[in-house]
Formats: sequence, C-alpha cells, structure tokens
Amino acid sequence: MTGLPSLSPLLIEQSVRAALEEDLGRAGDITSQATIAPDAVASAVLSSRELGIVSGIPLAHAAFRLLDPDISVVPEAKDGDLIEVGRTIARVEGNARAILSAERVALNFLMHMSGIATITSSFVKQITGTGAAICCTRKTIPGLRAIEKYAVRCGGGSNHRFGLDDAVLIKDNHIAVAGGVTEAIAAAKSYCGHLVKIEVEVDTLEQFNDALAAGPDVVLLDNMSLDELREAVRINDGKVKLEASGNVDQSTVAAIAGTGVDYISTSRITIAAPTLDIGLDVTIRGD
Repeated sequence: MTGLPSLSPLLIEQSVRAALEEDLGRAGDITSQATIAPDAVASAVLSSRELGIVSGIPLAHAAFRLLDPDISVVPEAKDGDLIEVGRTIARVEGNARAILSAERVALNFLMHMSGIATITSSFVKQITGTGAAICCTRKTIPGLRAIEKYAVRCGGGSNHRFGLDDAVLIKDNHIAVAGGVTEAIAAAKSYCGHLVKIEVEVDTLEQFNDALAAGPDVVLLDNMSLDELREAVRINDGKVKLEASGNVDQSTVAAIAGTGVDYISTSRITIAAPTLDIGLDVTIRGD
C-alpha cells in the first residue's frame, strides 16, 4: 500500500502517555509489582487472532518504550498490512514488569485502530472501480480523532475535515440561522480566506440547485435517495465535488457509489468500528 500518512511523534507520545497515566494511576501496576521480580525479563509476541488490516504499531511501540526505553520492539508487519490469523505483528523483549504494565494500553490502541482500518478496507472494497472515495467524519472518540483518522487512511479510506477550524461545512442548522443556502454560502465566502474550502449540506434537489448557483467547493447530499443522487450528479455535470452521506452501510455503499458521487462519508468506520482481536503472549524468565 502506498501513500500512508504518518503520525507526529509528539502526538503519539502525548496520546500514549495519557493512556498509561490513566491505567497506572498513583501506585502503578501493583499486580506485576507483587508477583514478578524486578529483574525478570520477558519475551513477548504480538499477534493477530483475526484476519484484518493492522494499524497502530507505532503507538504500541511507544507504550512499551515509555515505561522502559531499554525494551526491544521489533515489528514484523507495518501499518496498512493485511494480516492473517496468527500473524506475528511484533516481538517484544525486556523488563517483564514494564512489558506487562504496558500490555493493555498497547493492545487497546492496536485493536481499536486495526478495527477501524479493517472495516474501512471492507467499505473501500465494496466501491472499487466506481471512482468514489470512502471518508470518515468528525464522529470520533474524544481525544483520538487524529489517531482514528490515521487508521482510516491505513484501511484505504480518505479523511474529511479534522475539526471545525480547517474547513467550512454549512449544515442544516447553519442554513436555518443564516436565512438560506445562498446567504450562508455568501457569508462563508466573505469570511474565509482563499485556501479554505467551503462545503454545504443539502437534503433536497431544490436546495442543491440553490447551492450550485452560489458556487461552493463541495456539496454534501444528505439522506437522498439513489434517484435523487443520480439526478444531482446529472445536474452538477462536474461543476463541484459531490459527497453523499446518510444511511451508508455495507449493504448500501456500492449502490450509492454507483450514482457517480465523488465521496461517501460515514461514521461507521470510526465511532462504530469493531475492534480487531490482537493478543500478546509472553514468556517470563529470570535474568
């Protein structure tokens, strides 16, 4: 797979450190402290128990290394890889207490992110050859948005805006307060710089025609029928990019893509994604 993004090392450390602090609390891993000698060494293997797309290896790596920088983590896969059942993802060796204390945080990131990458990949396969792209939304777990959007990219999907500050998306409530589609788009154009994209959400063909006349960069066609989507594509005739949203799942996405829209956005690939089953098996030995 080509074109994978990278996560900032600062973002990785910030996210993993917060998760470790949450888990270790004030007294640390009292179970490992009580049952394992401080000089015990562990050799561990991270491996997949399900078929899927792996994502989150750098965060798992960081979880172990933040607790003990001398821990060795040797990846045997890379983010974006298709991993079979039983495939070794990484080998870990070092202080046993540190490895066991980091285990759950490492697995939480790996399982969650790999689940997102895997379900994204399944959506992408459904629309192969249509020219449409699968996009995530802002429906993400608070604090994990950049990480979840990275996992979407690992699964072959595309990212929508990251927050309220990097693009304009005029939704139905904005339109209601602004006084109409035309007024809302005009106000956004007047306010924003030339590098800021403007997208507007419409749910009728009448609104769509008003939006086209006002000249946004993208129009989001919300909860429209397949016939309405096809008609919007015909009317648009390539003028602006079209995004479809609403009622998108594995049973509907191919038909939606077949209408000719450019993008299909869904929260099912982030906030509703199941985890991928990944485990850590460890052998303890005295050092």
